[in-house]
Amino acid sequence: MADARILFDPINLNGFALKNRIVMAPMTRSFSPGHVPGEDVAAYYRRRAEGGVGLILSEGVSVNTTTATGTPNVPNIVTDEAKAGWKRVIDGVHAAGGKMGLQLWHEGAIRDPSKTEHPDIPSWSPSGFKMKGKPLWEPMSEAEIETAITEFVDAAVATKELGFDCAEIHGAHSYLIDGFFWAETNLRTDQWGGDWKGRTRFASEIIRRTREKVGPDFPLIIRLSQWKQQDYAAKVAASPEEMAQWLTPLVEAGVDIFHMSQRRFWEPSFDGSSLNDAGWAKKLTGKPSISVGSVGLSGEFTAAFGGESSEPESLDRLIEMMAREEFDLIAVGRALLQDPEWALKVREARTDDLKTFTKEALATLS
Repeated sequence: MADARILFDPINLNGFALKNRIVMAPMTRSFSPGHVPGEDVAAYYRRRAEGGVGLILSEGVSVNTTTATGTPNVPNIVTDEAKAGWKRVIDGVHAAGGKMGLQLWHEGAIRDPSKTEHPDIPSWSPSGFKMKGKPLWEPMSEAEIETAITEFVDAAVATKELGFDCAEIHGAHSYLIDGFFWAETNLRTDQWGGDWKGRTRFASEIIRRTREKVGPDFPLIIRLSQWKQQDYAAKVAASPEEMAQWLTPLVEAGVDIFHMSQRRFWEPSFDGSSLNDAGWAKKLTGKPSISVGSVGLSGEFTAAFGGESSEPESLDRLIEMMAREEFDLIAVGRALLQDPEWALKVREARTDDLKTFTKEALATLS
């Protein structure tokens, strides 16, 4: 493996100081009965902080108790009990010398009402579509859009009040915000749809109002993706010019960092350039960016459930890209899920000790 020291250089992102470039990627864990994170969840995150991760981003955290939540046993940031649980989490991470943000999540059209505690409440989405041509529900009303914006803002305020170091807004992977971005699922003709200005308005309003509430110094991250759960080949932006139209309104609204989700971090976004999505986000906006996608694994994530090794080859590619300063931070998912000490082992060049990811890791809070 190439010299990994660059991954452990400290970095200061407009006043947001991190001890290294490694981020724990958000991963749905479903270990919070009653939607309340318990002591085992707090211990799980603390172990990653003790393992040397520079920044931990939580699993998706629901911004309401009804339309946002379709996955059993995921936590929210709404009830007093859930807030007390998250206070235990952040206190433990800080005691271990770590930093952490909550990822604020609304499942939108991906939510299946029949599998929830509120099966009679339709899921929210801009135009009622999970897939183009197959309407499932009525489009969101103006009142529902306003409610959703307020819920995201309130969740971000609660995140700051509990002592977290930043907040990440989940705008990727076909969930509610991403449904507004993607022209295939946003067929609205009002101010919330149509051109890029309309399709970015929902996210921009969330960010702008959040920034007004949390002040200028609380870091706001947004996670974005070209690919969709129902279409891995999807492209929200077909060119760098379109990506600029997508990202610029978010910068103007107050985003600090872009977290660009890809299935494989090493794949270029557009013909004629080696830059990936995080590389383009940084180039087009001047803002710091986080890359992610099968870091330390020998294959992409849909194959990983059969067992994927922590391959030094993919780490070599990562080190090369970071040495070129294409992006600033790298988020690690399954490798850290399997092994809380993954960062320490990479730092100490203990590649023989890197563990193979297995699907059993999904069933435990190790």
